[in-house]
Amino acid sequence: MSWKPEVKTFGGDEWAGNTARFATEIEAQHYVSDLSYRWTSVRATRVIEVDEPVNYRWTADGAKRIEEVN
Repeated sequence: MSWKPEVKTFGGDEWAGNTARFATEIEAQHYVSDLSYRWTSVRATRVIEVDEPVNYRWTADGAKRIEEVN
């Protein structure tokens, strides 16, 4: 289980996201909030719970990809 950030942009009605998945709702909210400050076309944001593995974490320096350990 993880949290997926999504945005809606001006001119579109569909929610869009990328491959970033976070362990907590708060981390995903920080990420999507940061994204909305950098993208001028964001009109709405949300985070949804999904059944996918966590692959990012939120840090003081922003989102960091979690490297898989084999």
